[in-house]
Amino acid sequence: MIGSLDISTLQVIWWVICSIVGALFLFMTFVQGGQTLLWQIAKTDQEKSLVINSLGRKWEITFTTLVLFGGGLFAAFPKFYATSFGGAYWVWMLILFTFIMQAVSYEFRKKPNNVFGSGFYEFLMFINGSVGILLIGAALGTFFTGSNFSLNEYNQVIWGSPLRGLGAALYIRPGTVFNICFGLFLVFNARTLGAMYLVNNIDFTSNRDLEERTRRQCLVSFLISLPFLLYVLVALLLMDGYGVGADGVVSMVAHKYLSNILAMPWVLGMLVVGLLLCIIGVTRTGLGIGRTGIWFGGSGTFLVALALLFTAAFNGTAFYPSFSDLQSSLTIHNASSTHYTLTVMGYVALLIPVVLAYIIVVWRKMDFIKIGVDDVENGHAY
Repeated sequence: MIGSLDISTLQVIWWVICSIVGALFLFMTFVQGGQTLLWQIAKTDQEKSLVINSLGRKWEITFTTLVLFGGGLFAAFPKFYATSFGGAYWVWMLILFTFIMQAVSYEFRKKPNNVFGSGFYEFLMFINGSVGILLIGAALGTFFTGSNFSLNEYNQVIWGSPLRGLGAALYIRPGTVFNICFGLFLVFNARTLGAMYLVNNIDFTSNRDLEERTRRQCLVSFLISLPFLLYVLVALLLMDGYGVGADGVVSMVAHKYLSNILAMPWVLGMLVVGLLLCIIGVTRTGLGIGRTGIWFGGSGTFLVALALLFTAAFNGTAFYPSFSDLQSSLTIHNASSTHYTLTVMGYVALLIPVVLAYIIVVWRKMDFIKIGVDDVENGHAY
């Protein structure tokens, strides 16, 4: 059945799959967000250990989802992978380095004879949750604002700046503000999700003060994120975009992303529902209504991210545009693998529901009993 699909349909399907994985990753950044909250909500070593061990149950899933996102793009859209990871390698190297910091921190924070002290590794966790997520947001922002590259006749990438991708946040141009605001929104959204997750995952029976501080930070982080979110949404609706004609020629189109959203009302619906779910999640957690805010906020983040990724690539749009050479811009059609590769991968993708079911079962088993003080005083604590 999959083999009978034409290549255009397969290209759309694989962008949807990659977008789902990418949106799941942005939901899972509650781990990074929780790490940045550590010094604000935890006042004692025991409280720090409680927070870190709660997040430590999930950090590997976040990292695995990021790797899966990159792997999916590599297999389905190799020209994008080669262009972005091969050209903008400094930004991706820094992102990966912050995740290596995270892995090392969870492994060595409580090791005997730790010469650096636990505070050093907690600082590395903060770098992962702040700088790492900021750079990811800036990189994703270039899906709309474009990057400084060109491709020659052999599809070799020529990067127009020695910053190699860091220009998304450092190079002075109109799109840089959008990229930075996108990154800062993701940082504070991750903090909001982190607070939601901790309220849901920790047994606060013996420490109501920690619960109160965590709930308060959920509300504070959300309020700080709002100006950045507002700027991103307004700028997205007003900015010109990179449209692709039927002949494959790329040109600047006024209000392209607004046109995309209006042309795909189901995407607009996902965006609105996602934002409403995020507000419900913040209300339930920040105002002390319940402990299930993470499922509303997480679902909302997933839907908003999915809507943005669809807006960036569908309706005749270049999802990785070049502002220095329009015709080098990448679309889901000119950046994809062959029909054969996409077909074989399609059969492999049939196993995705099985993998998701496994993750759900394991997640439920890990969280069946909320983490408490006893869990951080045994030999397996992070």
